[in-house]
Amino acid sequence: MSVYDEGDGVLDLRVESMTVEAEGVLTLVLVDPDGGRLPEWTPGAHVDLWLPEVVRQYSLCGDPDDRSRYVVAVLQAPDSRGGSEYIHRLLRPGDRVEVGGPRNHFALRPAKEYLFIAGGIGITPILPMIREADRRGAPWRLVYGGRSRRSMAFLERLRGYGDRVLVWPEDEQGLLDLDTALAANDDGLAVYCCGPAGLIAAVESRCATWPTDAVNFERFTARDLSALSSAPVTVTCARSQLTLEVSAAESILDALEAAGVGVANACRDGVCGSCEVAVLAGTPDHRDSIRSGAELDDTTSLAVCVSRARTPELVLDI
Repeated sequence: MSVYDEGDGVLDLRVESMTVEAEGVLTLVLVDPDGGRLPEWTPGAHVDLWLPEVVRQYSLCGDPDDRSRYVVAVLQAPDSRGGSEYIHRLLRPGDRVEVGGPRNHFALRPAKEYLFIAGGIGITPILPMIREADRRGAPWRLVYGGRSRRSMAFLERLRGYGDRVLVWPEDEQGLLDLDTALAANDDGLAVYCCGPAGLIAAVESRCATWPTDAVNFERFTARDLSALSSAPVTVTCARSQLTLEVSAAESILDALEAAGVGVANACRDGVCGSCEVAVLAGTPDHRDSIRSGAELDDTTSLAVCVSRARTPELVLDI
């Protein structure tokens, strides 16, 4: 039995357990209250947790083969806007949580060899990727940095992988030695990186000349779009038979909602991918925090919460 219908999009799950995984990091195990099987997911996937007044995205870090539970790890962020603070201070085993997804914009593609780079809580999507790389028999290495060993989650689990894992606490060794980690741009090497904005930027700059499909990122926060200008765009909703004039000052999502066109959405800042809509005509200007490299040239869909158009008109399948 499944508790999820592809059209529903939101699950009502129970918090089965909560475990202190590291300093400031809680692991949550979420299950169906009636014991049902949960939707399938693949390494790199995340879910939306619908918390009081906020929706937050968390990577799944358990075993994809275990359909009985979802496992996420939540860092208590000092600048929390309500998500992690609520989970750490108020959420307790037995409570119910609405969960959206899972969705995967950080999928592990086939490669000859993998280099995983994680910073802090960015280790969470990497854990099931390591398991999958092992299953495929592909060589892999992990470089894992954090403020200190006390704050770095899942060290005990990673210890079993031996010298394939390089643990790099900043208080002992300084910043990650990315120059050494990324010294070899071997044919067939795929890089998967998740962590804070500074780590993402540092890896991006060192891999600027690499093939666009060789380096993949999962971001915690949305890109800064303040320097980008926006032009008005005409949006035609093919199924709704509506044509909207979207001003430069409003998002496509806001214009659709004002016209009564419902679109699933969670984060509204280009991080979660829940508002992806198929594009039938026109060229999107992708401004989300999901795509990178060759994915920025995709013309088949766009995230209507932040993205715009490179053409005067877009026709959407909605």
